[in-house]
Amino acid sequence: MATSDASTGERLASAAETVRNRLAPETERDRERRRIVALCLPFLTLAGVAGLYPLWEMLRISLSTSKYVTTFDPAGIVAASLAQGEVVLTGVSTRTYELLLEGGTDGSFHEAAFNTLWFGAATTVASLAVAVPVAHALEKYDLPGERHVLTLLSFPISLPGIVAAFMIIVLLGNSGLLTKFGAVVTGQSTTSLALSTSVVGLFLAYLYSMIPRSLLLLRGAYSELNTDAEEAARALGASPARTFWYVTLPQIKPGLVGAAILTFRTALAIFGTLVVLSQALVQQPWTYQINDVLSPEFDIQLASAMAVVWFAFVLGFTVLGLRYTSAEVGI
Repeated sequence: MATSDASTGERLASAAETVRNRLAPETERDRERRRIVALCLPFLTLAGVAGLYPLWEMLRISLSTSKYVTTFDPAGIVAASLAQGEVVLTGVSTRTYELLLEGGTDGSFHEAAFNTLWFGAATTVASLAVAVPVAHALEKYDLPGERHVLTLLSFPISLPGIVAAFMIIVLLGNSGLLTKFGAVVTGQSTTSLALSTSVVGLFLAYLYSMIPRSLLLLRGAYSELNTDAEEAARALGASPARTFWYVTLPQIKPGLVGAAILTFRTALAIFGTLVVLSQALVQQPWTYQINDVLSPEFDIQLASAMAVVWFAFVLGFTVLGLRYTSAEVGI
């Protein structure tokens, strides 16, 4: 016991010494650590208050039998009582997660998950297919008005998803510009040609928002490109296509992976565009499904479980994506 007390006292003394060094540093290393803490403290506070705590609350709510639990009450979640020789947890229910695994009473949750994944993946592939050539052209060639082009290309990032959806309606709705043009050319009615609330319209709205995000990350990767290797390949007779495939592409791989992860994550989270173009899919993606769960009956336990699953999937996807691609990006 005496040894344990001494060990505890040493740890407390060490912790107190660490705090003193942070508050009144004597070495340059301690001063550097204090600056790091001071610089990161606002974000860490925000991440804890606005990020981790709400996530913890959602996890508790999703497992709680109560309609809504806001106070910290460990007894309501983890306290156990013995009844008939078995440990019975009071206040805990896995109903929501079981319902998600079963797909809901009509399979809508499985449909929503499937729609979310394939649409996010398709958007990511198409966004990268467009963004890579554009980033290549911006970096390799002297384009007239390049700054204006960049402003125009990055503009969709500042637009809410609802605005992007309305832009698609203006172009491809029943009275949209392109719809009317198509009707004049083909002789069909505008109703049969309107695509704004179809999968095509939703896909274009997604692309409009996703391509600039991919482009900005890829431009960062291109800015660190070693052009000497490209010039050496060209001097040895490699074609532009072979030079890009064997020399350029491996160098921009970290940016490519980062852009893919960022685009896919953003595609999974889009909601505003879906609100407007809500007829695009028979079964809505995950974020819209959360809204459906909350709107009519306010089933906050189920909505919290869906949010927790969404967060866990996105976090796991990001970690695995960066780990198995060895991408030196942190997003």
